[in-house]
Formats: sequence, structure tokens, C-alpha cells
Amino acid sequence: MRLTFFVGIPILLVLISIVIFKLYPSHSPSSKLFTAEELALFNGTDTQLSILLGILGSVFDVTNGKSHYGVGGGYNHFAGRDASRAFVSGNFTGEGLTDNLNGLSSSEVKSIVDWRDFYFRTYKYVGKLVGRYYDSDGNPTKYLKGVESKAARGAQLLEKQKKEEAKTVSCNSKWSQDEGSEVWCDEGYPRLVQKAHDIALTGKMSKRCVCIKKDQLSTQPGLEIYSGCDFYSTRCRL
Repeated sequence: MRLTFFVGIPILLVLISIVIFKLYPSHSPSSKLFTAEELALFNGTDTQLSILLGILGSVFDVTNGKSHYGVGGGYNHFAGRDASRAFVSGNFTGEGLTDNLNGLSSSEVKSIVDWRDFYFRTYKYVGKLVGRYYDSDGNPTKYLKGVESKAARGAQLLEKQKKEEAKTVSCNSKWSQDEGSEVWCDEGYPRLVQKAHDIALTGKMSKRCVCIKKDQLSTQPGLEIYSGCDFYSTRCRL
């Protein structure tokens, strides 16, 4: 009988703990859910409060960086809100300080995800912002899943681009105020080529200078000669 009594005490304590937890749920930082109005209070204007910022719906305490994120700091426009788009757009006006990533390229979205990872490594994670990226229960939204999928595609394309660019030798280049820009090849001939996957990554076309061997000049498609440069010139002034 005595044994049953002592065995029952731990079980009773566990049951009491469960009841208390349900009546008074945990308010630990990892489970905190913020509304946009609540987050706005932590913008650095009240020195009694922490300074918080959101990125992709994740909220971080950046008080340790108050010289940057506090009032008058260079990054204060990020405090008290989720301005994910501005991390790559550089638009710090009211319209630019938004968490809407519509229209951004996969490489830009990847850069924002990289910024979020930076904050996870550098600052204290304190919770989630209810809205575009997390629902009222703190679960990821379809929008967040889409963003992360797009960032993953961007990472794959960047890796593929690096591998393809590694197959060619980039031109040497220099610039001086007196002579301007010059490109040259130690072996081969300077040619402009379209960067692989650039449209998918950035939404724009860009080119790079590569050194092409003589036997490839007429067989490799998409080669562009620099304006004013002879066909067999190894150096071109721009």
C-alpha cells in the first residue's frame, strides 16, 4: 500500500504539470507570436524595450546591435517591422519596407534567405510574425514554402552556373583613369558570352569576358567580339 502511494506521487505531479501548462501556456521566446502592431512597438524609440526586427516572418532581438538598429542608426528602418524585400532592393522608403517578395528573382530571394540565416547565427531568435509567412498558430504559410523553394532553385542555378563558368578561363582586366578599361588573354582571344542561367537567376541578361582558343572561335555559338577589337586581338581596350 505504501509503495503504491509513493509511485502515485510522481504520476500526480506530472498530471498537475500538464494542467498548469494548458491553463498557462509557455511564453518562451521560441513560441512567441507577434502581430505587426506588437512588433512595431519594438522599433527602438522606447529605450525600455528590446529592439526587434522581422525577416521572412522570423523575429530577432537585435538590441545588441542598437548602435545600428536603434534610433539614428543606419539600419533603424528595419526595426519594428518585417522589411524582407529591402534587404535586396535597397529601397528604404515606406513602399520599399515591405515583406512582399513578388517579382524578385530566385537569386534575390536566395539572398534574403541567406540574410535570415545570418540573423539566426548572429542574434537571438524570439518568435514569429503572424501574417504573410506564419499563420495565427505559428505554422509556415504556403507563401513561405514558396519562397524557400524559390531560394533553393536559386542556389541550384548558382551552383550550376559556377560549374559551367569554371570550364572557361576568364579574361584579365584592368582600369586606369588615364587609359580606361582593358581586357586581355594570356592564351586565347577575348570574347563576350552570356552568363549561363542569368535570366532565371536575376531576371536580367549579363555577359562576361572569357578567353576562347583559336579552334573554338568559329565553332562555339554565342561569342561576341568587343567593339573596336580585331578578330584575332588578344587585348581589347574598352
